[in-house]
Amino acid sequence: MKVLVVDDEAPARRRLVRMLERIADVEVVGEADDGPSALRQIAALRPDVVLLDIHMPELDGMELAETTAELPALVFVTAHPDYAVRAFAVAAHDYLLKPVQQARLEQALERVAARARPAGPAAPVRISARAGDSVRLFDPRSITRFHASDKYTVFRVGPEEHVLDDSLSNLEERLAGLDFLRVHRSELVNLREARALHQRDGAAVLELSDGQRAPVSRRAIAELKRRLGLRDGEP
Repeated sequence: MKVLVVDDEAPARRRLVRMLERIADVEVVGEADDGPSALRQIAALRPDVVLLDIHMPELDGMELAETTAELPALVFVTAHPDYAVRAFAVAAHDYLLKPVQQARLEQALERVAARARPAGPAAPVRISARAGDSVRLFDPRSITRFHASDKYTVFRVGPEEHVLDDSLSNLEERLAGLDFLRVHRSELVNLREARALHQRDGAAVLELSDGQRAPVSRRAIAELKRRLGLRDGEP
């Protein structure tokens, strides 16, 4: 990790450089004592992270951070705690208060490194239901409907019903990236399996591919129609 240290006080820069030299795989590629020289060195040296003071002549650290979005990772190092909210508003990776402790500096750089690592493939969502001494796993896309029954959540695959301990609200969060919609406080349905929407006397019911029917609340009907591609005037 290449680091640029920016602080208008030479003793503060030297202290940070000494601390950085104790950290494996970290290289101090340069120092700057004001904002304009920091911008020049960022362009020339391409550091991975800038340790940036706030109060500096000509162009302070906060102004530097707001000049462009094309900056390396920023870690503010300052004696002033009252700029923290503004610092994170400009996407700072961390905010260190002087005198900086070695462990806290290492933690900040690890945070920068963690953000830079490519994310691994997301684990597929699986629905698990206990059956005696076994746990059965289901692809949620094969499930047409979850509904609340007493304190449990129930779903059906083929002729068999299965019971979950998960609430519908938890399931709704877990399945947010799939085509599920909460159409009633006790109903979460797979919109890919919708086959018909029945409306009569102010009540609405969604018919699913396996013949199950889910009641639709008045609050949910507009969003359901939108997701199904139905116009407002259509039943």
